[in-house]
Amino acid sequence: MTARTLTFMRVDGHLVRVSTRGEGRPLLLIMGLGGNIEMWDPLERALTRRGLQTIAYDASGTGESPTRLIPQGVHGLARQAAYILDALGLPDADVLGVSFGGAVAQEMTLANPHRVRRLVLASTTCGLGGVPGNPVALALLATPLRYYSPTFLRLTANILYGPGTADDEGLLRSQINARRARPPSVWSYLGQLAAGIGWTSLPWLHRIRKPTLVLSGAADPIVPPLNARILAGRIPNAELEIVPDAGHLLLMQHAEPVAERIATFLGLPAQTSPAGSSPRPEAATGS
Repeated sequence: MTARTLTFMRVDGHLVRVSTRGEGRPLLLIMGLGGNIEMWDPLERALTRRGLQTIAYDASGTGESPTRLIPQGVHGLARQAAYILDALGLPDADVLGVSFGGAVAQEMTLANPHRVRRLVLASTTCGLGGVPGNPVALALLATPLRYYSPTFLRLTANILYGPGTADDEGLLRSQINARRARPPSVWSYLGQLAAGIGWTSLPWLHRIRKPTLVLSGAADPIVPPLNARILAGRIPNAELEIVPDAGHLLLMQHAEPVAERIATFLGLPAQTSPAGSSPRPEAATGS
């Protein structure tokens, strides 16, 4: 098992907790709404076994990074992500953004194309102009209670993240432990929610010229897979992958096959999936 190296760095004048794990080609991970470093664990383990170095961080006000008086918008969060690379002395890296982090990754790529080699967008959307999720799931997403109450997360997991999530005890336990140990501040969570309101990448997606892999769960209630088709259709050098029977947590729930797909997209040699892992995702046809 590859251990994490955790440190606090001063990024854009603010302390940020940063994690590096593994060796090889660096991959910057940008987490979704309110999330922290520890929530990446299943995917990180699978990626580092395939020769990637993962770089994760707690955005301000999440995990153990101090809360800012004025929460950042998507532009500011994208700037923070680029500054993480500066703090580590990296001129560029591959970038993966999930859910709300996918919006940040899109902004980072637009503003700093020279810092991004290849882009992976998972369970995410273009914002305004995209297809809204299940109204009940979106209403549940408006509160950070799932970070504080294991009972609430268990009761709402299938509605929020897709059918069968509540039955995956290993995934649920790891997510509960990671979230409960380091929940976001309510102020920062609301700030991230506000940042997403009115944001859209639809008018400029065609300006993202980096090779891009768009991943989506076929049963994602928060970000329906049609959003992935919109992204892949608008980004010139995009590949689309719809993961059957996967929900919003596809990166963690299907970590091994998804990590294999990501690694080969990033140019690493293909590996045989360990026994007992899920089958490879099926490529979707069309865009």
